[in-house]
Amino acid sequence: QVQLVESGGGLVQPGGSLRLSCVASVKIFDQTALGWYRQPPGKRRELVAYIRNDGDTNYADSTKGRFTISRDNAKNTAYLQMNNLTPEDTGVYYCNLRPNWAAFQVENGYWGQGTQVTVST
Repeated sequence: QVQLVESGGGLVQPGGSLRLSCVASVKIFDQTALGWYRQPPGKRRELVAYIRNDGDTNYADSTKGRFTISRDNAKNTAYLQMNNLTPEDTGVYYCNLRPNWAAFQVENGYWGQGTQVTVST
């Protein structure tokens, strides 16, 4: 059974930073792709960024230049560094794991429980 555990969410002021972590309990972590999604209040869940097993990354237009996704295969962990946060970044952030060949335009794979990020004064 694959389990994903996110951490690092919290309350931050606009312009601040947070780093989210996602630890995966899977033996073939280095053969998977990892993604971060978020669900703003009252809205649908949306893709934030993803990273393939070779390190290739992709970002939503709203996060380019501010967010950085990375992975440490030795620790079975994915990260999302979020800088220059705005209130529009508020939401529940979910980690997602799927086979490296899978597309991220559709929601599938394994999910964490989510971690709340609130950007507010």
